[in-house]
Amino acid sequence: MTEVSTGQQAVDELLELLDLRTLTGNTFEGVSPKIGLQRVFGGQVAGQALVAAGRTVDPERHVHSLHGYFVRPGDPTVPIRYEVENIRDGRSFSVRRSVALQHDKPIFFMSASFHVQEEGLDHQGRTPVDVPLPEEVPTMHERLAKYPERLGIWELIPRPIDVRYVNEPGWVRPGDRPSEPHQRVWMRFDGKLPDEPLLHACALTYASDLTLLDSVLSTHGAVWGPGGFQGASLDHAVWFHRPFRADEWFLYDCWSPSASGGRGLASGRMFTLDGRQVASVVQEGLLRPVGY
Repeated sequence: MTEVSTGQQAVDELLELLDLRTLTGNTFEGVSPKIGLQRVFGGQVAGQALVAAGRTVDPERHVHSLHGYFVRPGDPTVPIRYEVENIRDGRSFSVRRSVALQHDKPIFFMSASFHVQEEGLDHQGRTPVDVPLPEEVPTMHERLAKYPERLGIWELIPRPIDVRYVNEPGWVRPGDRPSEPHQRVWMRFDGKLPDEPLLHACALTYASDLTLLDSVLSTHGAVWGPGGFQGASLDHAVWFHRPFRADEWFLYDCWSPSASGGRGLASGRMFTLDGRQVASVVQEGLLRPVGY
């Protein structure tokens, strides 16, 4: 079996995925890792779409928000073409529309807005308290070691991100997960990233899709997989508030305001170790019982 990439090697492989090939001035091409997944990971296509949009914008303008929709499952064996439309370049803002296509059909589209640095009012919501530090929380592998049948794809895919759940993840056995209103996870990219703000924003976008829908299940003490649910992202929105590095620890504090009709809404906030809120995320996902 091929050894799974972890640490800096996995981070470097992710950076290669984000280094899109330029086809024309506003058209780019990306690929997916060769790991046997049935569909492209949503965080990957969102991150690549943001790379494509950002390459058409003055680097002095940094992304402050993105809003995307997943419209078809992506095929990981086929390259993805990203077409970027220049919606507007104003005095302070630039807006782009980035569409991901396979077989000449859109699988994802995103609007992203970029803003020059300005001074203004500054406040944020209350930082979560009484949360253990990352080194006090078990690693993902340590948490799942007692559930070998649940390791599944986790043992097969590259792991560029060190993910540490503060409470039980959604990959435990049915009945082993208590009902909890918040799903809190420490994350950091497990290697050094270049000093390029756009890449850190793309990396954070990639990470933001990993555990967010978990909070819908945690509200009910439900789990992923056999005896639980299967899910898919429907849309995704991120707002970037303050400078950050994705290769330093951040707390992803997630909860679910509502779930109904087979869909669940999840909201999350990201905080640095010193308590600065650097991003907010909202996503709706399709959640169906396994075997539906």
